[in-house]
Amino acid sequence: MTLLSEFKESAFIAWTALRANKLRAGLTTLGIVIGIVSVTLMGTAITGLNDAFRKSVGNIGADTLYIQRFSWMTSETDWRLSRNRKELTLQNVRDLDRLVTLCSAVSVDSGGNGTVSFGRRQARGVYVAGNDENSLTVRGLSLSQGRWLTAGDVQSGRPVCVLGSYLAERFFPGREAIGGKVKLNDMRLEVVGVLDKQGSAFGNDLDNQIVIPITRFNQDFSRWPDLTITAKVRDLSQVDDAREELRGIMRKLRRVPPDFPDDFAINSQEAIVAFFNAVGGTIAAVGLFISGLSLFVGGIGIMNIMFVSVAERTKEIGIRKAIGAKRRTILVQFLVEAATITLGAGILGILVAWPLTLVVDKFLAASMPWWLVAVALLVSVLTGVVSGFLPAWRAARMDPVDALRAD
Repeated sequence: MTLLSEFKESAFIAWTALRANKLRAGLTTLGIVIGIVSVTLMGTAITGLNDAFRKSVGNIGADTLYIQRFSWMTSETDWRLSRNRKELTLQNVRDLDRLVTLCSAVSVDSGGNGTVSFGRRQARGVYVAGNDENSLTVRGLSLSQGRWLTAGDVQSGRPVCVLGSYLAERFFPGREAIGGKVKLNDMRLEVVGVLDKQGSAFGNDLDNQIVIPITRFNQDFSRWPDLTITAKVRDLSQVDDAREELRGIMRKLRRVPPDFPDDFAINSQEAIVAFFNAVGGTIAAVGLFISGLSLFVGGIGIMNIMFVSVAERTKEIGIRKAIGAKRRTILVQFLVEAATITLGAGILGILVAWPLTLVVDKFLAASMPWWLVAVALLVSVLTGVVSGFLPAWRAARMDPVDALRAD
């Protein structure tokens, strides 16, 4: 008899045995079902978070460097020391743009929150960005209507603005927003452009923003803004060189003595990615440990029930061995039976996890790709094979004479 024939016969016998003990098999699978649901939900949450993170961090740009007073990832002690650093200035931005060679553009950015209104319509908690003429390129933005801020707008502090797509649709439904007059707090602004839809990044709605000249921002919105100088590197392969060039120029502009540390920080997406990987790895390890514990408990249950099954079918094993069944045949029979139980539990776990994933996705990014389903089913089958091996090995090594004598 070939191995394939043995497998088919074992599968048939296993299915017959499971049908004869439906309740016992069903109760046995509960632990595996809980474990598979835990593994699947953990996997979907991690996959969804990774996808959302990659999308969000993509808005930062691998070729973009951010010069700020504070480092993005720092200790509380370093943060307290950073508070004493001098503010970055618009003159720093202009000088840096003139001196840097490895960056295609340098811009400035500062932000806050405000209330934007048009007639009787009002939007609260709107992100207000103070930008210059280079920010469109450096931030990687695009326009659906009108134009971006010009150098003249920035130099003279003209009362103009560029709206995010959400604000444009809310204030000017079905018509062009260009030329419209909106109010930012108590400041009247003329709309000169509308941004394309961008979606969200790090929980912030990028379409719910208004962009004004940085000089107007400093004059009427925030007297002491915390500026961020943003530099776009010409070539992605020169990011490290550009970082050192910017560092050298900034130290010179801010007159930092040679033996003193930098009084500024140069941030990039690498810091966020490293932090996310560390935190995400810890969360995944804890989650997988808990899920693995559920599978371990379920596996113990499968092992116990398989020992009971072997004990109940001792005479059947003796008869099969007496008429010529090999040890391998008996071993495969009980392994297939254990794997069938856990595969059924895995399928049931997926059916339970799928609607739960849809619920989780409403509050937290989650997705269930096909490969995760395949991994969950594979894990369930392997759990059955591992848990059922010892009982199957015991059945395969039974002496047929002793088995036939068993009561």
